[in-house]
Amino acid sequence: MDYLTIKLPFNVDGDVARELLSTAWLFKIAAHRVLDVAKHQEVLPGNRIGWKSMFRQFAYEIIPNRRYADGAITLVMGIYESCRSLGVDFRSVELSNWLMFQQSELEYPVRNVTLMRGGEFSITTVSYDGSTGRVVIKPTVPRSYGKLLNAVLTERVKYMGRVVVRDYGVRGNRLWLRGEVHVTVPLDVYYEHMARHRRNSGRLFGGVDVNVDRINLAIIDKEGGLRDYKTFWFSETSRKGYSGHSAWSIIGMRIHEMLDYAYRHGVKTLFLENPEILGRLKLVWVRGGDRRHENYNHKVATFRSSIIERIALKAPLYSIEVKYVNPRGTTNSKEHDETMRKHGLDRHTASAYLIALRGLRH
Repeated sequence: MDYLTIKLPFNVDGDVARELLSTAWLFKIAAHRVLDVAKHQEVLPGNRIGWKSMFRQFAYEIIPNRRYADGAITLVMGIYESCRSLGVDFRSVELSNWLMFQQSELEYPVRNVTLMRGGEFSITTVSYDGSTGRVVIKPTVPRSYGKLLNAVLTERVKYMGRVVVRDYGVRGNRLWLRGEVHVTVPLDVYYEHMARHRRNSGRLFGGVDVNVDRINLAIIDKEGGLRDYKTFWFSETSRKGYSGHSAWSIIGMRIHEMLDYAYRHGVKTLFLENPEILGRLKLVWVRGGDRRHENYNHKVATFRSSIIERIALKAPLYSIEVKYVNPRGTTNSKEHDETMRKHGLDRHTASAYLIALRGLRH
């Protein structure tokens, strides 16, 4: 099953900020510990149960909450799996400068990051002395997401919760914290409650390849035949000094242009690279020469993952269903080179075509 994460910003101060910050720091230390121990294992488990069995004691010693300890283990396991998918040496990665904590189990309700009526969240916290408590925060919930959160409650939808610290400091001798609550829900639930009721009678499939300056779309039929392709550029956003807000405004317009083009050309299902495989590597950096590995660049992977997530969020407005595929081999492979020669495509459009084919086959 595929999932999608919505992000709800919040601001807190005082004791609530302190409790959230201590939990985030303990979670990060636990993740560091698990990563360090995992790197020294000759053989790593092949499933989540095995990872928890091997590493839970190391995480729990630092953050004595079973769900958060397992969340740290799942994070490291996800990085390991992403490294394997993209051909990156797992032992060369380090955790980057993030602060967050998560419960990785699908539950209803999520015990540690609990959604309540009115858009509030009751969150389990862990202090530096090991004691636990609860705080309540009320993030900003856009009206469109309010309907989705209500559906999660009324339909008892299993979800996952995460708290991300974006910034913190002291103002007037009082600690403040700015962050986000992340709620991960099944993709079909998101589409059911977020889709604009625009009829889509298309029967074609689309593949999307995202890069730092463009979005490439390839459209195929059910036999895999290439019907159409188009590139949507936003190269001006990468110029030095270009503001982030302006850049994302332009990228947002290109995303809508791409989705509108796909909708008007009969695309019912759109295949994207799995943002989990790319997005897990937001949390790490790669040492030395591995940073220039042909299958991985930290800045590019992070940026591409953010765009992919935005495409998935906006696709319901066009009644286009999104599905994810593993990106490995869609950029550098013998099949990719043959596709470029056979159809006369540039390498990015060829990648979009292969992503569409992979989605259709699987």
